Amino acid sequence: RAKIKENQEKVRVNVQPPLLVSNIVEILDPDAEDGLMVEEDEEGAAADAHAQRKTHSAVIKTSTRQTIFLPIPGLVPVDELRPNDLVGTNKDSYLILEKLPDEFDSRIKAFEIDERPTESYADIAGCDKQIQELIEAVVLPMTHKEMFETIGIKPPKGVLLFGPPGTGKTLLARACANQTDAAFFKI
Repeated sequence: RAKIKENQEKVRVNVQPPLLVSNIVEILDPDAEDGLMVEEDEEGAAADAHAQRKTHSAVIKTSTRQTIFLPIPGLVPVDELRPNDLVGTNKDSYLILEKLPDEFDSRIKAFEIDERPTESYADIAGCDKQIQELIEAVVLPMTHKEMFETIGIKPPKGVLLFGPPGTGKTLLARACANQTDAAFFKI
């Protein structure tokens, strides 16, 4: 039953079109004396719909670095919106479709820790030389810092694991994080 409910939720999320994450920059009040209200008898280019707005409008900054003025903000009531709020907008019309929780920020969500790694070096076969080099470059400076200080060696600040897919780079990193009680962030 729980599995069915979980799958239905996944289907519901994936059927919806993806939203563009945006920040509210400013909510504009129609009653404010901002110089946008036009006299009734005035004609011409200045007397357009935006200049005579009677409802709240908003300025948003999208995750694609665009700043957009919305004469009609969207489906979320304007009184619920504040500057710096995260909102989900339509990718084409930029209408605000929903207010997102603060912890939704996709840049932060990419760095969430699912769980502590449980892999060990015994799980990795055929990478004995790489395991030894990783232990010397990462694990020892973290677990036996005093050894490096007495010799006067500056420990490396990081390592770069490179190679074709499927050669054990992520598994090595997870095993290293497990051995040093460090966090493993999947990006």
